[in-house]
Amino acid sequence: MSNIGKKIIYVPGNTEIKIDNNSIIVKGPKGKLDMDYDTSIMINLDKNEISVTRNADNKKLRELHGLYRALLKNMIIGVTEGFKKELNFVGVGYTVEKKNDFLLINAGYSHPIYFQIPLDIEVDLPNNTTLVIKGNSKQNVGDVAAKIREIRKPEPYKGKGIKYSDEYIRKKAGKTVGVGE
Repeated sequence: MSNIGKKIIYVPGNTEIKIDNNSIIVKGPKGKLDMDYDTSIMINLDKNEISVTRNADNKKLRELHGLYRALLKNMIIGVTEGFKKELNFVGVGYTVEKKNDFLLINAGYSHPIYFQIPLDIEVDLPNNTTLVIKGNSKQNVGDVAAKIREIRKPEPYKGKGIKYSDEYIRKKAGKTVGVGE
C-alpha cells in the first residue's frame, strides 16, 4: 500500500467537503476547489477524517492512490490557508509593477513585458523588485510563478534574473585573462 496514500487527512471545522460519484468539491474560507478522480480509487469521508483507498493492486492504481491523497490534502490546505510564492527581481533596472490586471515587468529587454494576472491569482508587490503570488490552488500559483520566472531565468555569472526567494544561484567563475605568454 502507498505510504502517502494510507495516511488519513484531517478536515478543519471551517471546511465543507462534498463527494459525488467520481468528483469531490472542497469549500472553505479562501474559496472552492473541485477535482474529478478515477472510480477505482475510493475516497471515504468520516466526520472530519478522509481516507483514500484503492480496490486493486496494479501499478497504475498504486501510483494514483498517493497522487489523489496528495491532491486532496493540497485542496484542503488551499481553501483554508492558501499558497504563496515569492519572486525576486535581481539586476540593475529589473522591476515589476501592477497596472490593473497586468504586471509590467522590466527584465533587461529593450521593451517592457506585460503579463496578464489570472482571475484566481492574487498579486502583492511589497517593493518594485519583489513579487508575491497568492492563491488557493497550489498548481495555479506554481504555474504563474514559473511563467514569470521563465521571462528571464537567473544566469550563473552575475546572478541577474527573476528567481524564487528561497532559490540559491550557484555562481560560476568568469573567463580569466592570461598573464604572460
